[in-house]
Amino acid sequence: MRIIFYVLVTGISAAVTFGFAYFILKLSLRYRLYPKVRARDVHTRPTPRLGGIAMFLGMIVAFLVASQLPSMSLIFSEPLKVWGLFIAATIIVAIGVADDVWDLDWMTKLAGQIIAGGVLAWSGIQIYTLPIFGGVTVLSPTMSLVLTVLAVVLVMNAVNFIDGLDGLVAGVALIANGVFFIYSYILATNTNQSEYYNLASLITAVLIGACLGFLPLNFYPAKLFMGDAGALLVGLLMAASAISVTGSVDPQSLGGRQLLPAFIPILLPAAVLTLPLLDFALAVVRRLLAGKSPFAADRKHLHHRLMDMGHSHLQSVLVFYSWTALVAVGCLSFLFLPWYGSTIFLAVGLVVCVFVTLGPLRRRTPFRREAKAVVDAAQKTKGLPL
Repeated sequence: MRIIFYVLVTGISAAVTFGFAYFILKLSLRYRLYPKVRARDVHTRPTPRLGGIAMFLGMIVAFLVASQLPSMSLIFSEPLKVWGLFIAATIIVAIGVADDVWDLDWMTKLAGQIIAGGVLAWSGIQIYTLPIFGGVTVLSPTMSLVLTVLAVVLVMNAVNFIDGLDGLVAGVALIANGVFFIYSYILATNTNQSEYYNLASLITAVLIGACLGFLPLNFYPAKLFMGDAGALLVGLLMAASAISVTGSVDPQSLGGRQLLPAFIPILLPAAVLTLPLLDFALAVVRRLLAGKSPFAADRKHLHHRLMDMGHSHLQSVLVFYSWTALVAVGCLSFLFLPWYGSTIFLAVGLVVCVFVTLGPLRRRTPFRREAKAVVDAAQKTKGLPL
């Protein structure tokens, strides 16, 4: 019956997020609180981008309601972690809103992200152990702090980098965290109840609700963007729920068969974030080779390349959704299926996703490619009739 309370928290997070998002949309349109369309933007009309505030408020209200539920009292028995999560989220949202309004430089944003990661580590949400060297290795305090901050900053930026299409981040996070919640809930019900499992499940349930409440106004064609405040918040919550796993895992109590399941909360978000992390890595390398800052914005992200390949705006988003679902469900399936069953599932899904992703290229005959090149050249020439 415990899942009923998670459903309640998710519903509250969704309702509050949607309500505030709608209010922010109307307020932004009335007072023109939206930036001009930039050269790298895909959308063609100015769109408000303060939706991250609504997601943050939905998270706060959901946590307040959860703190009053007796079944979730164990989560709040150590309030330092909850307060650490709240402070880190507040820092990130403040930095994100400031960037959405005034366009901060990358060093200021990075400093705020590092501080937020440090706050999480200070509160006890840290990477304490890692499954390496054939077992579980306990990290030193310094290494734990460094890896925690690095993981938080990396995940936040990876999520933020793919925030370029309508509904992309909200949908990807919804799929990823839906799979993660299924895992964390099943693991909690099959083991001794612990603060970690409830905390991870609660964070994930709240984030699912925030994405559900925000997506109706953000799906193509979007009326409201989450902005950096929302994208960084999503990344922070995903990182926090994953990192929490090592806080209560006893390395001495894990047998060989338990080792992989115990650390899938680390492996699963990493697998789910394969595309964002790949996009992040490619962007950093591309910009450094060009002599630019790794955080300098451009129009060469994976979602931009999908559109350049011939996918429509909506198709590009759905392609990202399909890859996210494949990797997330495929990773989770190893807990329930024999290894060969999961491998077959991943192989079939891989073929389907590749087929869909490369679909526009199959439709481009040599004649059509030549015709398109002529049209593109004509469009660049002033006064040439098309």
